[in-house]
Amino acid sequence: MKSITKLFATMLLIVAASWAIAAGQININTADAQTLAAELKGIGDKKAQAIVDYRSEHGAFKSVDDLSEVKGIGDKFLQDNADRIIVEGE
Repeated sequence: MKSITKLFATMLLIVAASWAIAAGQININTADAQTLAAELKGIGDKKAQAIVDYRSEHGAFKSVDDLSEVKGIGDKFLQDNADRIIVEGE
C-alpha cells in the first residue's frame, strides 16, 4: 500500500510540474539548464547553465530580480520572460 501511495504522489508531482511548464511558467529554483534553455526567451545552453551554477553556489533565488546577479542576465531578459519565470521553494 505504501508503494502505491508513493507512486501516486510521484505521478501527481510530475503532472503538476508538467502543468507549470505547459502554462509557460518555469520555476528558476528547480528547473535544470536544459529546461531553462528550451523554455526561456533569449538564453542558450551557456546562460542557462550559468543560472543553475549560480543557484548551486548561492542558494535559491528569492525573487525574479535576483537573476540579474547572474553574469549575462540583464533587464531585457527579465522583461522578455517576466510572465514565464516563477520563484518557488528551493
